[in-house]
Amino acid sequence: MILFAHGIVGRADLPIPVSLFAAAAAAVLVVSFAALAAGWSQPRLRRLRGRALFALPRVLEVFLGGLGVFLFALTAYAGLAGTDAQSENLAPTAVYVGFWVAVPFASLLFGDVWRAISPWRAVGRAVGWVGARFGEPPEALPYPARAGRWPAAAVIFGFAVCELCWASATEPGTLGILMLAYFAAMLVGMSIYGVEPWVRYADGFGVLFGLIGSLAPLGRREDGRLVLRVPGTGTARLAPVIGAAGVLLVSVGSTAFDGAKEGALFNNLAIDLQDAFHSIGLPLSTSLELGFIIGLAAAIAIVSVIWTLGMLGTGSLASARAFAHTLVPIAAGYLVAHYFSLLAYNGQDLWRLINDPLGRGSDLFGGAGRSIDYSVITATGIWYVQVGALVIGHVAALILAHDRALERYGSASAATRSQVVMLMLMVAFTCLGLWLLSAALNT
Repeated sequence: MILFAHGIVGRADLPIPVSLFAAAAAAVLVVSFAALAAGWSQPRLRRLRGRALFALPRVLEVFLGGLGVFLFALTAYAGLAGTDAQSENLAPTAVYVGFWVAVPFASLLFGDVWRAISPWRAVGRAVGWVGARFGEPPEALPYPARAGRWPAAAVIFGFAVCELCWASATEPGTLGILMLAYFAAMLVGMSIYGVEPWVRYADGFGVLFGLIGSLAPLGRREDGRLVLRVPGTGTARLAPVIGAAGVLLVSVGSTAFDGAKEGALFNNLAIDLQDAFHSIGLPLSTSLELGFIIGLAAAIAIVSVIWTLGMLGTGSLASARAFAHTLVPIAAGYLVAHYFSLLAYNGQDLWRLINDPLGRGSDLFGGAGRSIDYSVITATGIWYVQVGALVIGHVAALILAHDRALERYGSASAATRSQVVMLMLMVAFTCLGLWLLSAALNT
């Protein structure tokens, strides 16, 4: 597996037992639910309009797109041409920290930043612009409505397999090949269905990062103008789309699995699965990877079952699509809780690696000798950030769910009754997240 661990660096010196943290978090959710029932009787979130700021200059959009293409090319080239040592090659850290963690963190603050720097979107738009100047471009096929965002969910699952289950996918050479293959797949899809429909529905990263960016206080209107808004109101205005819940459930489930595999419970199960596959003649390494994939799929299935039960509590599964947006702050909370330490520590290493992207001893900007400063935040400090992220994410989900219930059911009493099971769902997700974090902290 990749050399940097996804868990906490060092044990946290917690002032109170984890069980009390869980009880306090559950109490916050219950109090929030009661406050919503008592004081929030009309839907509000969709009505809140942000303050229009300004439109991004076209030259800045072109620059950001070009920057995304350059960074992608540099990372892929480092993977293919650089050293095989993961800790010395730019590609693994750039992909699994700079891309997978830093981009969604930035999205929580600045909105859908990936849309601006997506390399395949930039290339697709550039090709379309050039084609329009030299003739009539072929008409794109309509994107199949039934597919919705399920292709994006499949992409996120595939990335989770690469990150968490398949050891070779963290090797620089293999990672460079995977990057180019995905880029090619995006270009083919955009050429058939058009740039915007394809990245809006089938690009797993564009979809997930865009959903997370809807929580941000900074948004962007259809006319291109930036908007300062109340955090979460962009999420409340998301249109229900087939497969959107699938993307978010895969995100939550894969993050939960990443935490679970650091604990003793899954480690024992992984050994049993490895032995089972090895007994039928598979190599030990392949057997372990298959065991991880089964664990990943099981984690996603468990999270999906919990979510399904919560949706049944709102009345029927037909309401699942209407409430899918409430998964966005949960996914964001899990992401921040689980990956904050990775960004805080290994994110620092990006500067060293950019100075020597191929791992051949170069020092392009004078920072190749820089080391990670683990004193920037203690493990206990990280624990508080993680707990806060989980609680805030689930309280935000309760608010979004209550506001949507008011829209659907018309009265405050009916909306509150429909959300009792949703409260139980949020408590279950919060306790699950705290349990996973505590298991990682104490390994």
